[in-house]
Amino acid sequence: MKGSKIRQKQPGDESWTRDLMVERRGVEFVVAHGKVYHPHLPPGFISIDDSGERTGLVTHEISNDECEIATLDTLLEGYGLGTALIEAVIETAKNKGASRVWLITTNDNLNAIGFYQKRGFIISGIHRKVLESSRKLKPSIPLVSNDGIPLRDEIELEYPLNDEESGVGERYAE
Repeated sequence: MKGSKIRQKQPGDESWTRDLMVERRGVEFVVAHGKVYHPHLPPGFISIDDSGERTGLVTHEISNDECEIATLDTLLEGYGLGTALIEAVIETAKNKGASRVWLITTNDNLNAIGFYQKRGFIISGIHRKVLESSRKLKPSIPLVSNDGIPLRDEIELEYPLNDEESGVGERYAE
């Protein structure tokens, strides 16, 4: 991740975070597993380039002994920003005693599914046809992706933090 640093989100990042969500998702919130997330509110990390420009964002919530990644967005691909942001969340989750880091993506998001698996996440659940109820909270969720894949399901991926012997959680070469 040459030329970038990762820092915690700060109160001055709220406007930028809202703008990023609107630019990327059309609204300033996201919906996953029937819950509405406002990425400007939860904790997270931001990547900053050498000129001080924000280049990426990850938000997360720790509840009980689990850490959920709510959003991950990078403005530059191929520079390791997403990986660095996820690693910051994993380190925070470990320090807080979490047993796993997990997230939800939709069944059409093949790039994200591959991205997370390359970084040691495993598929831990498929929640069939839940996007029907998510559309009640966020009607702008399309029925079909830009690639022609029907949007129906949520895929849950997790990075276990206490499964040392199984090899789960190891990063693999890209």
